[in-house]
Amino acid sequence: MRRIGVFVCSCGLNIAGRVDVQKVTDAAAGIPGVVHSENYKYMCSEPGQNLIADAIRQKRLDGLVVAACSPAMHELTFRSAAKLAGLNPYMVQMANIREHCSWVHRDEEQATAKATDIVRAAVEKVRRDQPLEPTRIPLTKKALVIGGGIAGMQSALDIADAGYDVVLVEKDATIGGRMAQLSETFPTLDCASCILTPKMAEVARHPRIQLAMCSRVTQVAGYVGNFTVQITQAPTYVDWEKCIGCMDCQERCPSRLPSEFDRGLGKRKAIGVDFPQAVPNRPVIKADHCLYLQKGRCGICEKICPVEAVDFQQQEKVWEEEVGAIIVATGFDVLGAEAFAEYGYGQYPDVIDSLAYERLNSSSGPTEGVIRRPSDGEIPKEVVFIQCAGSRDPDKGKAYCSKICCMYTAKHATLYRHKVPDGQAYIFYMDIRAGGKGYEEFVQRAVEQDGALYLRGRVSRVYEEDGKIVVKGVDTLAGENIEIAADLVVLASAVTPRTGARELAQVLKVPADQDGFYNEAHPKLRPVETVTAGVYLAGAVAGPRDIPEAVANASGAAAKVAVLFSNDELENEPLIAAVDESKCSGCLWCVPVCPFDAIEEKELIERVGSKEVTRPVATVNAGLCQGCGACSVACRDGAMNLKGFTNEQILAEVEALCLMTGSPE
Repeated sequence: MRRIGVFVCSCGLNIAGRVDVQKVTDAAAGIPGVVHSENYKYMCSEPGQNLIADAIRQKRLDGLVVAACSPAMHELTFRSAAKLAGLNPYMVQMANIREHCSWVHRDEEQATAKATDIVRAAVEKVRRDQPLEPTRIPLTKKALVIGGGIAGMQSALDIADAGYDVVLVEKDATIGGRMAQLSETFPTLDCASCILTPKMAEVARHPRIQLAMCSRVTQVAGYVGNFTVQITQAPTYVDWEKCIGCMDCQERCPSRLPSEFDRGLGKRKAIGVDFPQAVPNRPVIKADHCLYLQKGRCGICEKICPVEAVDFQQQEKVWEEEVGAIIVATGFDVLGAEAFAEYGYGQYPDVIDSLAYERLNSSSGPTEGVIRRPSDGEIPKEVVFIQCAGSRDPDKGKAYCSKICCMYTAKHATLYRHKVPDGQAYIFYMDIRAGGKGYEEFVQRAVEQDGALYLRGRVSRVYEEDGKIVVKGVDTLAGENIEIAADLVVLASAVTPRTGARELAQVLKVPADQDGFYNEAHPKLRPVETVTAGVYLAGAVAGPRDIPEAVANASGAAAKVAVLFSNDELENEPLIAAVDESKCSGCLWCVPVCPFDAIEEKELIERVGSKEVTRPVATVNAGLCQGCGACSVACRDGAMNLKGFTNEQILAEVEALCLMTGSPE
């Protein structure tokens, strides 16, 4: 018979406000096998943990039930306390009487009865628990960072500075990400390039960082500490090993096309770099616009290259990397023109998005920092900024706040007034969300010093008339309809996940929310981790973030990787699936239902009489298994069980509950 201890937490008034904790404690003391029952106001606190440790030693407890909050919150806390006291940590069971009981009931008597039932069921499970030990697996101390924006670069630098090798995969021909497109940053109005370009150079020259440009991750196999990653690199048609970066090819190329980097406001050549400060500063040929690759004509770049670096025969390159951890920092996009027919975006050239306005502001942009109308190059005297363009708009499928728009719109209005002192900026807004150090003061400065006119209300229609962009809206504070004949309209378009984010999530086996942003393992306690061990999140891949938050978040992800790599081996959670080979029929129905590809077929050798015969059975890769239990549910032979949550344990809990409710079954 096990010697079980029950510890009931009041959690301040979170539990005690609805549950009579003393009654639950007294009832637990009467359950067969329970030799100690006690309650405390905050069981997760140091005194509470000491109570548990002392009871384990003094009462020789070999099983523990902690009736408190969700296991996701403090299961590790109580397991650690038990381990320090000499009890196997997997002999600890949490009974959730907060989220599952106190928080969902109004009647104290009912809540107390339910809490008692939950504790009784947990005791029945602990009675059947077995001590478990973690397995050890080898570790590859090399990291993969996907995305070369500010978050990806920060993560790569932090890991490399900690002494570990990093492969940085970027789909574009230069690192820098969205920040490279910005002119200044809020709330200090620092030059974005002045902050970013030194960091880009630092990443490029770091001896422990390997850059994989124009590349994407196409396959991921393995498990934490031992991932095999397939990287596919698109052809650049320029041998960067030979190229000296003279850019003669860019100067002489006759083909011109709209610059994606400049949001279509400027032109670039078919061969060249996105912007002068690009890192690596090596040209790439845009195959769709190259006359030679499309029509077999021209080839000037190949003829004039002094080092013969142009290679029109270059093919896609595929290779594999062995890494121990992966950080995803793929950044964000903004909602496209197709979503804003009512604003004329994509129809009128003088209706642009926020990133295009950044390029107008930038000294390296198409107008060299002079604010000009795209349609005729004139300086706009009246500019309308429309906030929440797509954000907080369920009709466009984006019910969330994009978080950064209020601040960068205030920045845009401030910079506009600095460059066009006699101009007027109008800002249509729903409400102002300026939650950051110095943010509220920055918005106030835009109003009080720079004369930005904030109009609280939505814009109903935007159309062109007599060379002006007419904006119709409402000022709900004044109770008036507003009509402004503007020279330029700027949309604070909703922040969205990067194109291809969902496909990458499937490759990485990381869940995404309904909007396509990646889900954290726990939004509060594990904000940079995912449910796939060894895969971490940095920057806007998990949701809209400004630069300081993205950098801090990236350093947090890098710290997790550094902690992981500080071990020579990894301890793997033992709460994983296990196969009873004597029952397994080899149907392998468990293989397709496993979301982590952790189950494989193996040949089992058995002796039948005097002969050895082989038959197929399932086997579980302990490194890949995440203990979800899908295989256990699917197994028709009952051969698959989840350690710590076996069929016997679960049924014992159900049976205990049925007996309490008086069910005849």
